[in-house]
Amino acid sequence: MAAFAERVASRYGAAAQAVLFYGSALRTGDLSGTLLDFYVLVDSYRHAYGSAGLAIANRLIPPNVFYAEEEIEGVTYRAKYAVLTVEQFRHLASPACFNVSVWARFAQPSLLVWARPEARGAVISAVAQAPATLLRAARPMLPAEATVRALWVAAFGLTYGSELRAEKKGKGLELFDLAPDYYLAITAPALEAAGIPATVEGDRVALPAVTGARRLRGRIAWSLRSLQGKLLSALRLIKATATFTGGIDYLAWKITRHSGVTVEIKPWHRRHPIIGGLVLFRDLKRKGAIR
Repeated sequence: MAAFAERVASRYGAAAQAVLFYGSALRTGDLSGTLLDFYVLVDSYRHAYGSAGLAIANRLIPPNVFYAEEEIEGVTYRAKYAVLTVEQFRHLASPACFNVSVWARFAQPSLLVWARPEARGAVISAVAQAPATLLRAARPMLPAEATVRALWVAAFGLTYGSELRAEKKGKGLELFDLAPDYYLAITAPALEAAGIPATVEGDRVALPAVTGARRLRGRIAWSLRSLQGKLLSALRLIKATATFTGGIDYLAWKITRHSGVTVEIKPWHRRHPIIGGLVLFRDLKRKGAIR
């Protein structure tokens, strides 16, 4: 795994700072028969790409997404990897970022599989923000008393409603149940870092009461996140058809895998991936494959 991550990083030469591994393959430990999910963090987009177009796209609609495939000691590894600068990743994982995309993913377990020594501390610090950011944003919508499991399931449920996702309902339960010790360990420090006074005893959490006005503001904020997140998700999917080799086929595979809705890719979809992606998005939305 580390060797594969280092090869992916080498595509960006001296610009590469770190590679983070996250997602379903990490959660289940199954590295075969699926794409691994990486974030490649770089020092700057111009340095990484040498291309103004890719740099601008990465800055305006982060991240850019690419495909990597390498054979190492007779094993073929495949990954979908996103590119961000360390600084933009830090911002997207912080409370200053309204959109859920990064802090929702990195509130979950992740692994720093490769890093330059001088970048390691900054990357770890950026990732450590994510659980607190999620709980701070979710706080107005959470119950005053709950189990640790119910707390995280409710928080993740909010984030899944804020992006175009092919996963079925109940994904938050799966996330918790695959790593319960992780969530039990981070709950108290994450709540403290979020500035939420709480009592955590065993698997029970007690939170201070939330006023009706604050809960209303929370509902409005999450409604806005849903609108913003789904628009950004659509834009990222369209962009990925241009940057991700075989991107339209990957999207079809992922949607079928998570929703059970068969996606038919026609030759003209591949010839015109952006238009094809828009048409597929419309059709799949009608079928309920994405929400």
